[in-house]
Amino acid sequence: MILIGASGHAKVILDILEQNEIKVECLVDANPSLISLCGYAVVHDSVFNFEGKDAILSIGSNEVRKKLNDLLPCTFKTAIHPKAILDKTVKVGEGTVVMAGVVLNRDVAVGKHVIINTSASVDHDNHIKDYVHISPNATLCGTVTVGEGTHIGAGATIIPNISIGKWAIIGAGAVVISDIPDFAVAVGNPARIIKYINE
Repeated sequence: MILIGASGHAKVILDILEQNEIKVECLVDANPSLISLCGYAVVHDSVFNFEGKDAILSIGSNEVRKKLNDLLPCTFKTAIHPKAILDKTVKVGEGTVVMAGVVLNRDVAVGKHVIINTSASVDHDNHIKDYVHISPNATLCGTVTVGEGTHIGAGATIIPNISIGKWAIIGAGAVVISDIPDFAVAVGNPARIIKYINE
């Protein structure tokens, strides 16, 4: 296994892989000044052959994960912490990482290259699309849909039956009680839209 990206996010994924006794060959990063992280070698991406490697994109940016997925000839794997709780019906896409303390309940569907961060709670019948990041301690109640590339901030709460569009941002601690459209930035309790992001 290789990790692509040598940042703080990579440290957490390294812990997941270590807990699962999965051997890490190295980390690959664009910064030539990085030579190691947590005792693992960091190799510069310009000299690394990605062909056929099992990999995880250990990069927090949703946009960058999407771009690299389209560019790199790797086989992307999932990483699920042994202290996460996943119902047997949960479906998790390639490249997705699930951190310690996460709960994914019945009939949750998670897309590819999603980050479900520490102690997030995702209840029944949620549909989480590709490249989403659900931050630590966020709570998604039942039957919530989150569109591609959206970021749910730390400690945010989404009430049941809500739809959040693609490439939106939900601020930390926000309480979402109505649908949020594509590219919207919503903050506060109750959450209100403060601006839109250019596509």
